[in-house]
Amino acid sequence: MEYVTAAPYPRSETASARSGRRSLALALLCGALGAAMALLSTRQRWSEGTATVAGGAFPLTARGSDVTGVPAALAIVGLAALVAVFAVRRTGRLAVSALLALSGAGIMATALIGASDGSALDEQAAKASGDTSATVASFTHTAWPYAAAAGGALILLAGLLALRYGRRWPAMSGRYERDGTPRPRRAARPADPDRPEEMWKALDRGEDPTGAGPA
Repeated sequence: MEYVTAAPYPRSETASARSGRRSLALALLCGALGAAMALLSTRQRWSEGTATVAGGAFPLTARGSDVTGVPAALAIVGLAALVAVFAVRRTGRLAVSALLALSGAGIMATALIGASDGSALDEQAAKASGDTSATVASFTHTAWPYAAAAGGALILLAGLLALRYGRRWPAMSGRYERDGTPRPRRAARPADPDRPEEMWKALDRGEDPTGAGPA
């Protein structure tokens, strides 16, 4: 008697599956952590300075959301794109992965620009002094803009991983998708001979009430 053993999976396929799982876990971690960092950073103090008023120097501070609202908005877009990666396939997944990467790049750019932007403090100085031409003095910035930029870098990395390895990642089950394909019809059950009304209904539909089919 001969015993037939199942052929092992090729090593290349096993390695590909492992790399796909690792890249998926890393992308999820980077995307979620990056979005949290960007959202948290925009609520912190980004810059501070002083305005000269009649009573002397008046301290002013500006949060990230006062300087720019782009990082927070792009962080939300990045989170949505990270989730949408698993809801689409092929070209759609490629497009969503690109959006994820662009969201991270946009957060980095706007956060770094906002680190040296004193317009929010100038507006506060004008309100405090009553002079529209007043500007803030001794302008300094904190490390929070760079924390937001680091969050954007993590989202960018998640997008690049999705672009590179996204085709190996799982997608939503096909039972949740509607492709317009008609479902197969169930086979007609033979009519119950004890219920004449069912036999008449089967005849009206053009079916054989006995279920025997053509002879």
